[in-house]
Amino acid sequence: MPDISEQILAAVARKSYQPLKPKALARQMGVPQKHYAAFRQALRDLVRKGSLQFGKNHVVRSAGQFGTVAGVYRRTSSGLGFVRPHLVDGHAGAEVAVREDDALDAATGDEVLVKLLSRTRADAGPRGEILQILQRATRQFVGTYFERDGKGYVRVDGTVFAHSIYVGDPGAKGVRPDDKVVLEMLRFPSQEDYRGEGVVVEILGPRGQPGVDTLSIIRELGLPDTFPEDVLEEARAAADAFDERDLAGRTDFTGDVVITIDPADARDHDDAVSLVVDPKSHHWQLAVHIADVAHFCPPGGLLDKEARKRGTSVYLPRRVLPMFPEVISNGLASLQEGRVRYTKSAVIDFTPAGVKTKAAFHNGAIRVAKRLDYDEVSKILEIADAHGPARATTADVSEELVALLLRMRDLALTLRKRRRKRGSLELSMPEVELEYDDQGRLSGAHFARHDVSHQMIEEFMLAANEAVAEHLAGEEIVFLRRVHPAPEPTKLEAFRDFARSLGYKIDKNVDRFTLQRVLEQSADKPDVHAVHYALLRSLKQAVYSPREEEHYALASNDYCHFTSPIRRYPDLTVHRLLGQWLKTGRAGSNPAELTALGEHCSKTERRADLAERELIKVKLLTYLEGRLGEELDAVITGVADYGFFAQGERLPVEGLVHVSTLEDDYYYYDDVTHSLTGRKTSRTFRLGDKVRVRVVRVDVQRRKLDFRVADRKERKPRPDDEGRKRRRRDEDT
Repeated sequence: MPDISEQILAAVARKSYQPLKPKALARQMGVPQKHYAAFRQALRDLVRKGSLQFGKNHVVRSAGQFGTVAGVYRRTSSGLGFVRPHLVDGHAGAEVAVREDDALDAATGDEVLVKLLSRTRADAGPRGEILQILQRATRQFVGTYFERDGKGYVRVDGTVFAHSIYVGDPGAKGVRPDDKVVLEMLRFPSQEDYRGEGVVVEILGPRGQPGVDTLSIIRELGLPDTFPEDVLEEARAAADAFDERDLAGRTDFTGDVVITIDPADARDHDDAVSLVVDPKSHHWQLAVHIADVAHFCPPGGLLDKEARKRGTSVYLPRRVLPMFPEVISNGLASLQEGRVRYTKSAVIDFTPAGVKTKAAFHNGAIRVAKRLDYDEVSKILEIADAHGPARATTADVSEELVALLLRMRDLALTLRKRRRKRGSLELSMPEVELEYDDQGRLSGAHFARHDVSHQMIEEFMLAANEAVAEHLAGEEIVFLRRVHPAPEPTKLEAFRDFARSLGYKIDKNVDRFTLQRVLEQSADKPDVHAVHYALLRSLKQAVYSPREEEHYALASNDYCHFTSPIRRYPDLTVHRLLGQWLKTGRAGSNPAELTALGEHCSKTERRADLAERELIKVKLLTYLEGRLGEELDAVITGVADYGFFAQGERLPVEGLVHVSTLEDDYYYYDDVTHSLTGRKTSRTFRLGDKVRVRVVRVDVQRRKLDFRVADRKERKPRPDDEGRKRRRRDEDT
């Protein structure tokens, strides 16, 4: 198509142009389908040259004047802001620092256009000023209502705003001091009006009342917590139409010994497994059965649109916001014990050494013989190892089931060993589990176990995900992959220097086998946390994308998510493609639409992870409010020039030890070794070190926790200590 680049620039330059996604722009321009590939390539070239930009949600925008960048703004508690440029071909430029005076009225999460300014030093990062707010992330915020001098205000949770927001006359809509509320912003704070103005649109309840913290996080992040009635009606209609006796067109696995292994409190069960050994070849025959949600959710229906919008289920402490209504997620699709359920099944053949020889895929039907949880499986295996398989049998656990679990462990360990040989990385980052008393109040927390019972299911799900991805790739079907790009060389060099500072021998060229070796060598050493945290910070974030790119951490060239369609929309798209192939021998998809969907699902996944982390943080901080002075054994998880962060070993909560509280010496920061070192004593606080800390300040509102090192002697304060303390105080207290 001649002069396509000029035509694109002309279309975007029109005064009437509204930012569009590439496919919509092509339609508006009348680009024929046969020229769409050339259109996409020209568009990418223009973005790389800086003539155009990809904005939020992958819309095409004019690059504006020379030296401008579009990206997402975030504000720090100090007032300094940063703009993270949008990805171009999967890569983002350096973050742009923005002073508070140059930020207009931007709030964290807003998409902005920032003008690049000259750097003050040759080694400084880019600096800029915001020219325009392109798109607000939200106009609603959650905070705590209070009154002063006959006026109402809301302290917004977190550090989004430096000051409280004015909301007018006291007591509007019945709101009372210390209520958690939802605030609709009328005017954002700016240099001219540092308070801004808003209106209370919802009262969530008194701060500290049970359930209010959960509802606050849900509203803060805009999480959908109810289903529209028409979506529920469609789910009920699917339930009415389901007949588990109808196995037409499905492979019947109901006679196989199939089990599920999940957390004890799991409500939906989307994966089940069976495993036998072929008596002739001695090959493993692993069957991974995944809930066939696609059967109940046709593309384009109300259920599908709602699930697509949500992108993922959100798992909060003691509450789940499911992607599908419970009649689907906990009923029709859930692989319940003793019930016939529809599945997409992957049957994978492995040699005794764990080499995959072939894989077959089915529209299947199963009947789960036994539902087990991880603790039960661990106990069965422990008894079998100590006293023999026969002693592990009970009225509920048959000899056949024990034998199955032992086979599963053998194959899982074999597959795990092979993954390590190909360079797969295994970071030790345990999850947090909260503990409650008989009244449902938080009584503590701990890190979750990750023993062999978890590893068994993990290995089988990885094997199924990879088998499906390899099959679709072999059929030249474009699908939504789980992509984990290789880390930037500079990040690996920084990790290499850090590991060397700890005494690990690393050559100049750092590859995944080198990283794996360092992880394994550190596993039983005191600096295990230092090594694993540092490497985690060096790696990029995994995303959903149709790009033919590897999963770096898993050392897999073709990988996707297939095993959790009840709770992840990308898995559902893979199921549909596999279903098309099973039915017709071929399948197709739209790469541009998959790109946009991948970006959306990556975003909803990050939002769900953030919601879980933030709510756990709020609950733990609330728990610690009444425990000032309590001492904890902790591990240093981050170091900066202003202090270090430490996380409790038994109580997994993270707090800051500010450098001003290290009162025995003057400490300087070394960014190579991630450490603070005393000039006189040479005492060092380094990433991964263990330290005893004391809880000295809890700020649930801003989600901050301050520690002090418990074994420090007092010293005279520095001249600027009091100024620092004043700047850190909440201006409303």
